Amino acid sequence: MGVFGRGVNRICAVVAASTATEARQQVRRALRKTRTLELRLDWLRSDAERKALLGWLRRSGGHRRATFLATCRRREGGGKFRGSPEAELAWLVRAKEAGCRWCDLEIETLRRLPKRMLSENAALPKVLLSLHRFNRTPPLSRLTLRRPANAAAIKIAATSRTIRDSLRLLLLTRGSKNVIAVPMGEVGLPARLLALREGSALAYAPVSQSTAPGQVSLKQAIGLYRAHRLTRRTGVYGVIANPVAHSLSPLFHNAGFAARRVDAVYLPFLVEDLRDFIDAVPELGIRGFSVTIPHKQNILRYLAECEPLAEQIGAVNTVVVRRDGKLIGSNTDYLGVLRALRGKLQLHGSRVLLFGAGGAARAAAFALVHAGARVFICARRQSAAKDLARAAGAETIPRNLLRRSSFDAIVNATPVGMAPHESISPLGPSELNCRVVLDMIVRPLETELLRMASRKGILTIPGIRMFFAQGIAQWELWMGRRAPASAMQAAVLRQLRTEGAARKRNATGNAIMPSST
Repeated sequence: MGVFGRGVNRICAVVAASTATEARQQVRRALRKTRTLELRLDWLRSDAERKALLGWLRRSGGHRRATFLATCRRREGGGKFRGSPEAELAWLVRAKEAGCRWCDLEIETLRRLPKRMLSENAALPKVLLSLHRFNRTPPLSRLTLRRPANAAAIKIAATSRTIRDSLRLLLLTRGSKNVIAVPMGEVGLPARLLALREGSALAYAPVSQSTAPGQVSLKQAIGLYRAHRLTRRTGVYGVIANPVAHSLSPLFHNAGFAARRVDAVYLPFLVEDLRDFIDAVPELGIRGFSVTIPHKQNILRYLAECEPLAEQIGAVNTVVVRRDGKLIGSNTDYLGVLRALRGKLQLHGSRVLLFGAGGAARAAAFALVHAGARVFICARRQSAAKDLARAAGAETIPRNLLRRSSFDAIVNATPVGMAPHESISPLGPSELNCRVVLDMIVRPLETELLRMASRKGILTIPGIRMFFAQGIAQWELWMGRRAPASAMQAAVLRQLRTEGAARKRNATGNAIMPSST
């Protein structure tokens, strides 16, 4: 068993608040999920608030059923505490008196203190020596892990600019005891969770307020990613994209894994350099991944094999990693388009406008043409529209003719209108001359384009229907069995409806707020 416990207790809930009252509330919420908590004393706005929180902890006896780790990080080490190293140490001593078994002492403070001061101070809790690098991941070696005799464990947190940076941090945990690796930043988010799989003693997750870039909330770490259950046997899947934070795929696929009790996790990978990710596939033990903007076409060069249909389309959205490490590409967007339109439109002989000519558009163009539709492609780059039309057997149409043209259906295959820019539409009302509009954007559930079409009495199809169809096909390709479609769809719809309700509340609140002038 690790020094901080096992199972869910390897998820350390980060309590960060400006007042003792709010911090107490976070502690109570955290204790419902884990028994390991970090108290960020430096986030409290004054010494009085720090004294109040520690006094409450001492009186409550909460430390008897949990492991509390006190942190009072100075500004020099990336924290908020404005006091001296000696003042920091004094607060950590008081934290032990209140029941904290551990304290986080940053290396910057250690270097400022007299050597004898730490070794002679028996009043301190167990010391977790921490090194933070917010600008980059420095060159690291095993020598980095040589901790002073007065440090019971060591933590290395560094911003990952590349996935390779994250791997360097994870390698430090293999075969090492009482080591915590924390890749920071959005690029490092998957590795932050996978660190537990590699042997990291802890993974940090904020109860409410994020305290470092790329953190995953306590609720997500335990409920969505089930990070506390990750082992070397856990299958790793994910989505590669740029941007990726908006993706609903982790919620969708992890809901499927949970429903079928599959030992697997699906993670969001922010990928700028495709080669960087491909090189990390064997190191991370990735068994399959989804591909979306902007990598659907470039991924083909890294595949050992590609299904004939995906090769014909020239875009891949699903990759299976075989046991021998070879990458096999498929395209399930094709099915998604057809199933989304099924029952709404007789495709054979219909006129369909496809707006966009990127990776998502390619699958739609081939699907619609093969279904017997006459497809017209309009895109910002006319050259891209012509190339796609030539490949799929479609036609092109310039933007200035849309107002005078009519179609049976219009399909938006661009990201225009995707959250957080949901107030934008790729087309104007005068260009919507059709019976059906399908917007391939998934988030938000109802885009500005769909609202505009609905106001004109046009039948609308949200992109979520296509998302469900292609995602279920992906899951079944990876797992080799039927997906729990109902559970997967329900998880995503709950999230989207919650977001929609929040937007409406915000809009209503803004509308009734008095003028500040």
